[in-house]
Amino acid sequence: MVYAVVRAGGRQEKVEVGTIVTMDRIKADKDGNVELAAVLLVDGDNITSDSKSLADVKVTAQVLNDLRGPKIIIQKFKNKTGYKKRQGHRQDLTRVQVTKIA
Repeated sequence: MVYAVVRAGGRQEKVEVGTIVTMDRIKADKDGNVELAAVLLVDGDNITSDSKSLADVKVTAQVLNDLRGPKIIIQKFKNKTGYKKRQGHRQDLTRVQVTKIA
């Protein structure tokens, strides 16, 4: 069983071939492929975590679609001063499917 832990938009995700991951918006190349940086690689009994060996590891993913996350409401309020502020935010996301770990 081969899997890797990759850096995906400020977080780390455990991925195998075929795993679908939603991460922060990322630019793809003209074919729609993205290369993700590996932090850890597990290949059966072998565990690779040093940076020199991980420089050779390529985790390739295919971009499925771009989407936006749920709306988050930000409210600020200060008592007795008449100050209140309300704003919303929707994060830009990308959904990718891992195609190859080499």
